[in-house]
Amino acid sequence: MTTNPSGISPTEYNVLVKPEKIDDKTKGGVLLADTTLDRKQAFMTKGVLVAVSPLAFTYERFPEGHPPPKVGDTVIFTKAAGVSVEGVDGAEYKLLKDKDIGAVIAPVLRSLKDLDAEILTLNREAANG
Repeated sequence: MTTNPSGISPTEYNVLVKPEKIDDKTKGGVLLADTTLDRKQAFMTKGVLVAVSPLAFTYERFPEGHPPPKVGDTVIFTKAAGVSVEGVDGAEYKLLKDKDIGAVIAPVLRSLKDLDAEILTLNREAANG
């Protein structure tokens, strides 16, 4: 089980998500202005589920064959949902209703992103000799 570094424990039907950070550079290496980064971060809709209240995802009829999201899952959430809160660790989090979680991203897709990064690194190393 993943620990919750935020110090925030959601109540009722709430969950806590740590939004994915936006890269501060374009693919071409150009640094983005702070205002652009703030705007892009405000519209981020993907993050990691950090904490779940005991009542979250306890619907009477949860879809059969689909387990509810759990701590550690990468999730997609509604853009304008919830409130931004700062944890005791200084990081930014979103406190959302459980119904604002629209999807869980399969772990395989997360590892493919890591694999892409590893392939890029190996290609650079091969090109440099």
